[in-house]
Amino acid sequence: MPLVRVQVIEDVFSAEQKQEIIAKVTDAMVSIEGENLRQVTWVLVEEVGSGNWGIAGKGLTSEDVLALQGGTVSAAG
Repeated sequence: MPLVRVQVIEDVFSAEQKQEIIAKVTDAMVSIEGENLRQVTWVLVEEVGSGNWGIAGKGLTSEDVLALQGGTVSAAG
């Protein structure tokens, strides 16, 4: 029975977006493992504190990720 953990930075995704992540990751797993395992496929969305996720030696904040979603900054800041 698979457990898929998805880590995201806090305060970036809405409750609706997190539900969409859960649904689509579940669908992806079921496409591999078969429909019979849908009922036992677990997806856990974990939020990591803003600044506690580092890329290129720099802590990434919620604001950085929101800016990335808008295409206004590079991942390295």
